[in-house]
Amino acid sequence: MAKEKKEELREISFSEELADRPGGRGRGGPNFLFIMADQWRFDYLGSLGADFVETPNIDRLAREGVTFENCFTTSPVCAPARISLASGFLPHRLGALNNSAYLPKGVETYYERLRDHGYRMGCVGKLDLAKPDPYNGRHGRRPVVYEWGFTEPEEVEGKMHAGMHDSPQGPYGFYLKEKGLYEDFRKDYKKRAEAGWNLGASHDSVLPEEDFADIYIGRRASEWLKEVPRDFPWHYFVSFVGPHNPFDPPTRYGNLYRNADMPFPIQDELGGKPAWQKDRQVEGEKEEVIHCRRQYCGSITAIDEEIGKMLDVLEERNMLEDTYFIFTSDHGEMLGDHGFFTKTFPYEASMHVPLIMAGPGIKKGETSAALIELHDLNPTICQLAGIRPKENIDARSFVPCLENPEKEGREAAVSVIKNWRSIRTDRYKYVDNLNDLPELYDLRADPDELDNLAPDNDRPKILEKLQSKLSSRLVEGKWLR
Repeated sequence: MAKEKKEELREISFSEELADRPGGRGRGGPNFLFIMADQWRFDYLGSLGADFVETPNIDRLAREGVTFENCFTTSPVCAPARISLASGFLPHRLGALNNSAYLPKGVETYYERLRDHGYRMGCVGKLDLAKPDPYNGRHGRRPVVYEWGFTEPEEVEGKMHAGMHDSPQGPYGFYLKEKGLYEDFRKDYKKRAEAGWNLGASHDSVLPEEDFADIYIGRRASEWLKEVPRDFPWHYFVSFVGPHNPFDPPTRYGNLYRNADMPFPIQDELGGKPAWQKDRQVEGEKEEVIHCRRQYCGSITAIDEEIGKMLDVLEERNMLEDTYFIFTSDHGEMLGDHGFFTKTFPYEASMHVPLIMAGPGIKKGETSAALIELHDLNPTICQLAGIRPKENIDARSFVPCLENPEKEGREAAVSVIKNWRSIRTDRYKYVDNLNDLPELYDLRADPDELDNLAPDNDRPKILEKLQSKLSSRLVEGKWLR
């Protein structure tokens, strides 16, 4: 009881201190600009040494904050990752193991906790907390979005979502229809679907630049930031729908990379790999794969420019110093590595995601090697807002790593999906493929994850230790907590 009393007093003191600061802060807390991309690889950032892609505005955030080099999604697929982030639970605990998942009713989100502590909660872009229900509403304000904790929502459908229906399913589709562009967009996406969405489907957008999905989302975000009142603190979730495939940047951005050199994908004959992967390999000529990578980079730079416009708005409104900035992605993109595209694989390109945080009290221009799980942002944001995180969740706050980037994070990171579960330490990764070969990689000796050590039981003590740790994490919260 005494401990709870002390924590409550600390929270009140923290909120009062923040309320006294100048600038954009309203009553009782800092602001949060949370920018999430969809399918952005961890290694496609200029600030992390990727000199083949232009990300000057995200690089600016990196100079102003901490870059976490070892953040991993809790599931390399959209809905489970986002349900996990919102709830703070590992996806399997909520039955969220593929894109057919819903956030169960009654499961509290961190969005609700901030709202209930006086936050204005805005969003624009993908939420994917009820992905099987395709209709987002004319203005992206279907009633359930308020139940999740948003007070000013604009839930925008993803590109495939918008392009594969006969009628608009959300604000972006209605926007295109009103501009007379919807049918051209649908016809183009039908062709891309027939080509398989990746190789043969990665040509420039058929839309005018201003009507490209991520530029629409960025523009709507900047408009919201220009108008948001200062009377309450705010948390704004900007969820871009790119650089998700198909890789279809507007031509201006495609031209930036038309003949650019790109890193060549990891080559893998899949020896010692589980059988389920063999049907997922995509046969493509080298130049086709490189073209996809160039188009992917064009989509990235389009998003980066929109982020820069948001930062300019906050600078004009004197809100930069009083706002926490978060940049991350729900999962990565294989982009030809091992012969695969998209996500759902237990390899670094799919599981490893970028994470940059900047804001009041956060070290500047630092990097952290701490192991982070994506949903750890849930209690971290609550703590930064001076709000006690929800109890008995799987996620853990990493605020100490923001204050001191040399601090260690998790001992291991877990990721799950319908047909496999994995655990990754700073050196090893173990993958339990259901009814298939297990996998074990020494990431120091084999960063490309080509040599599966598990079938020959090459390191039995390591294998046994990781199997035990994974089992413990998967049952934690059911009867061990």
